[in-house]
Amino acid sequence: MLKHFILFLVLSHVCFSQSEFDKYGPFGTQVYTDLKLALDINTNVYKMDLSYKKLEPKLYAKLGKLKDLQALILSGNEVKTYPIGFSDLYNLLYFASFNNDFTSFPPDLKKMVNLNYLEFFAAKFDSIPADIAYLSKLKTLKISSINDTLHLPETLRYLKNLKDVTIENCVLDSFPKEIFKIPNLNFLNLTNVNMFYMTKHFERLSNLEVLILDNNQLQSLPFEIYKAKKLRFLSVKNNHLQKLPDSISQAENLTVLDVRGNGFSKEYIEVLKALLPGCEVRY
Repeated sequence: MLKHFILFLVLSHVCFSQSEFDKYGPFGTQVYTDLKLALDINTNVYKMDLSYKKLEPKLYAKLGKLKDLQALILSGNEVKTYPIGFSDLYNLLYFASFNNDFTSFPPDLKKMVNLNYLEFFAAKFDSIPADIAYLSKLKTLKISSINDTLHLPETLRYLKNLKDVTIENCVLDSFPKEIFKIPNLNFLNLTNVNMFYMTKHFERLSNLEVLILDNNQLQSLPFEIYKAKKLRFLSVKNNHLQKLPDSISQAENLTVLDVRGNGFSKEYIEVLKALLPGCEVRY
């Protein structure tokens, strides 16, 4: 049963990531799946999906020569380190790695300033480096199923274009206050990160529309949650909540509220429906 669940997680992550992968690179361009062929061609190689390919070390070492590369997926390649010159892929807009044992982020991030999308699933690092601040064009950051405690840098606040953050199925070393200082967040998913409490500074989240806090240890939400004025989707499934703050009635744009797996009584669900007449309450 556990193996089936893990397989489901892997497949769902890969499928979602590949749909994002489709958005990057010139329209209709070829997706290369053979590294040797791509290196032989060298120029005008814009997209590459090397999922489940056994990478020959000498060829892998030359990956950084594909200067035109804009989108790259590595998945199940049994690699732990980046090839020499990886950070020379200065045209790279999209990079995702699944089930590779990378022990760090790519080196010399200041060369990869064009990255828009960065995702790691089941890597082996324990921190996001402070120099992630160099990725000034980063819009999406997804980190999931890290086997170690994950440390977040204070420099996340400098990522003014970062709108979509997902951190799930790992243990954060402390409350993720750095995330709540990212100025233009639109989508935030903190699922199963061992979070016990929430920030009260929701006034900082003026652009937040989607907030997912599933499978944590929350016993309450702060009164100030209504200050996230654009919030339209809130999910707090499988926490330890008995009720929500009365201020939730002031969340005027909330259209979906998912409270399944908490300690809400049937009577309180009816109260929530009355407080939020235009909102779908899932229970």
